[in-house]
Amino acid sequence: MKKSLAVTMLLIVLLFIQQLPAQQTRTEKDLLGEKQIDANAYYGVQTARALENFTISGVPTSFYPDYVKAFAIVKLAAARANTEVGRMKPEKLAAIEKACQAVMDGKYHDQFLVDMYQGGAGTSANMNVNEVLANIALELSGKQKGDYHSIEPHDDLNMGQSTNDAYPTAIKVALLLHNDKLTKEADALAKAFHKKGDEFKGMVKMGRTEGQDAVPMTLGQEFHAFGNQLDAEIATLRKTEMYLCEQNMGATAIGTGITATPGYADKCAAELAKITGKPIVKSADLIAATSSQQAFVIYSSALKSFAITLSKISSDLIFLASGPRTGIFEINLPALQPGSSIMPGKVNPVMPEVMNEICFKVIGNDVTVSMAAHSGLLQLNAYEPVEAIAIMESQGLLFKILPLFRKNCIDGITANKNILDKYITQSVGIVTALNPVLGYDKTTELAKEALQSGKGILELIREKKLLTEDQIKKLLDPAALTGEK
Repeated sequence: MKKSLAVTMLLIVLLFIQQLPAQQTRTEKDLLGEKQIDANAYYGVQTARALENFTISGVPTSFYPDYVKAFAIVKLAAARANTEVGRMKPEKLAAIEKACQAVMDGKYHDQFLVDMYQGGAGTSANMNVNEVLANIALELSGKQKGDYHSIEPHDDLNMGQSTNDAYPTAIKVALLLHNDKLTKEADALAKAFHKKGDEFKGMVKMGRTEGQDAVPMTLGQEFHAFGNQLDAEIATLRKTEMYLCEQNMGATAIGTGITATPGYADKCAAELAKITGKPIVKSADLIAATSSQQAFVIYSSALKSFAITLSKISSDLIFLASGPRTGIFEINLPALQPGSSIMPGKVNPVMPEVMNEICFKVIGNDVTVSMAAHSGLLQLNAYEPVEAIAIMESQGLLFKILPLFRKNCIDGITANKNILDKYITQSVGIVTALNPVLGYDKTTELAKEALQSGKGILELIREKKLLTEDQIKKLLDPAALTGEK
């Protein structure tokens, strides 16, 4: 009985499956032959092959929306430039413009599926874009996907182009778009440090060099210095945009411009500048520009420098907040979570720690860019995909961590003024101010005696009657020693 019931159920399931509509496909072909493509897909045969060949990281082009938008910008600029030189018909431009604008507006991003890691110097990414934009343009024109007699991925979307100029230009445009967002968040973080600098103005503390007591300063000066270091890094990130703004559209395969129409390259650069609002220009030497990775190396280096500064500041904050009973403990970081699964009462500096982790990754990514940039052969660097991955990852990680670091850490920092005052009173560092009056040898003796006896510098000066009270007030007033105005 049970067996017959099972057979009956199986027959019912098979009958149900047979009645399901078969997946609709369309046939596309390329150099390697025909392939069935999901009829609903906007991508085509070359994208389908890439999806089979490069199942590597699981990170598709669409993971970086600015990258997808940048590719659409490049294709739009190219189509307009080709129309201006008389090569593309205005009606095709109109269809392509609609498709590019839709992608720039954030639509169809789920169709950009090629893995960021890929062989072929970015050909798969470029063809994914060409195919998707062609099919969007066809559909918006009332035609069927795959009807490439009307708009063709190679002939129209790749007109006067090669992956070797369109791909690096799209990367540069993507980095420019995201650099605006990154520097905006970096500015906000720098301002948060400066706000703390104003809040802590007049709070005298000991400065330290090599981990040892040095001379007095204020906590406000320390935090303004953090902010000013970030300001300098932000300025560098913005300055490096000039290298990203030099592009090689019109170079085609190796820089000679084969298949491109005369005048197209200049017009394409002008269109890119118009669309992005950035001072984008055509490289003076397209062969050199197609081979060189200078822009990526310089911008990645700027990100690395920014990360190094952020990491150094984060480590300083960890040191200044160490304790609370046996460390420096000059400042308090916001308590965000219990710090141990075994030690009660422990709270860790988790935000500076995670900032360090991000910075270490950015520094490592810069090494990847350096290795890839110098490994290219002759007229093309086939390793641009990994450069794009490394730099975009660095940008993305920094963009995510900066507001968290600001809101969850910097904005909530408070000062332990009693600790600051205690260290100033106990330190022998203020003896440095006596050098011009007593000489280095005498002040060294005072410092040594203070350390051995446990007495304060002021106490010894008064015992030995080395200075009058007026001189002490003028020379050793900790507030005066900081130079803070």
